[in-house]
Amino acid sequence: MAAHCESGTLTALLNHKGFTISEPMIFGMGSALYFGYLSHTPNLNFPMFILRTKPGKLRKKVAKRLGIKFKSDKFRSTEKAERELDDLISKGIPVAVQVDLYYMDYIPEWERVHANIHFITIVGKEGDHYIVSDSYFPKLAKLHKDSLKKARFAKGYLAPKGFMYYIDSVPKSVDQKKIIIKAIKETINNMIGIQPPFIGIRGMRMFGRKVVGWPKLTRDIDHLSHEITKINIFLEDQGTGGAGFRYMYATFLRQAAPLFNNTELDVLSKKMMEIGDGWRNISYFAAKISKNRDLGPDRLSELSKMILGRADAEEAFYKELKQVVNRLK
Repeated sequence: MAAHCESGTLTALLNHKGFTISEPMIFGMGSALYFGYLSHTPNLNFPMFILRTKPGKLRKKVAKRLGIKFKSDKFRSTEKAERELDDLISKGIPVAVQVDLYYMDYIPEWERVHANIHFITIVGKEGDHYIVSDSYFPKLAKLHKDSLKKARFAKGYLAPKGFMYYIDSVPKSVDQKKIIIKAIKETINNMIGIQPPFIGIRGMRMFGRKVVGWPKLTRDIDHLSHEITKINIFLEDQGTGGAGFRYMYATFLRQAAPLFNNTELDVLSKKMMEIGDGWRNISYFAAKISKNRDLGPDRLSELSKMILGRADAEEAFYKELKQVVNRLK
C-alpha cells in the first residue's frame, strides 16, 4: 500500500532492488509537489486543477538525481507488449506498467473509474492471470491477461500505449543532502518563482477567483455538483496521501530534518501539515455543498475564500522554506 500509485510503485521497485528509501522521500526528491489551474488545455471540457507534476516526470527526475537506471518501452503491438512483459517476469524482474484503472477488476467496482495514469507492478504470472502488486490494494491480486491488455492499451487522454519500465541498476550510495536541497529549491520555484499565471501560487489564486464563475460553465445543478465534488476527489481520493499531497510533503520535510540536524525543517513540516488540514477542510466543504446541492453564490464565495486562504498560507510557507533551504549545508 502507498499514498500515490506512481511514487508508491517506484518506491517498491527501488526497495526490492535493495535501495531502501521511503515514498515521501522519493516524492520530495523528485520535486513532485505542484499546482496548476488548467482551463484552456486541449482535451479538457471543463477547468481542472493539478497537484503534482506530469505523470512520468517524477520517475525521470528521481532517475537523474539519484543515478538510477531504468529501462522502459512503449508498444504499438499488444502481442509484443505481452511477450516482452512475460519474458521479464519469467526472469524474476518486477515490471511497472501504466494502465487504465477501470480494468483493475480486483478493485471494487464502485472505486473503478477510467484513469489512464495508474501504475501497477507485475510480479508474476499463473496461467492466464498476472500477479499484481497495486499501491491501492492491500494484497497481491490476480488480473486476467485480457483485462491487462485492455488496461495497457486504453484510448483517450494520456493513453498508456503499453508503457512499462523496470529498474536496471541502482547506485551504491547517493548524496541525499545535496539532492534534497536541489529538490526543495525546484519546488519553491514551481510554487512562487517566475511561472505562468496558472501555475503555482498564482494558479491557486486563479482557481480561487474562477470557482465562483463555474455555474456559468455548467449545464445544470447536477453538472455543477459533479464538478464541485471533483474538488474533493482530486484532493483526497486520487492517491494524494491526503490534502493534495501536502501531508506527504510534510513527511518528506520531517524525514529530511535529521539528515541536516535542522530543527527548522521539522517546524516547517508541522506548518505544512496545518496547511494540509486547511486543504482537507476545503475537501469536506466541497463534498458537503455538492451533496446537498447547496451551490448558490454565497457558498461558492465561501469556497473561493477558503482556496485563496490556502494560497496566502502556502506563499508564506514557501518564502520561509526558501530562507531555510538557503542555509542548509
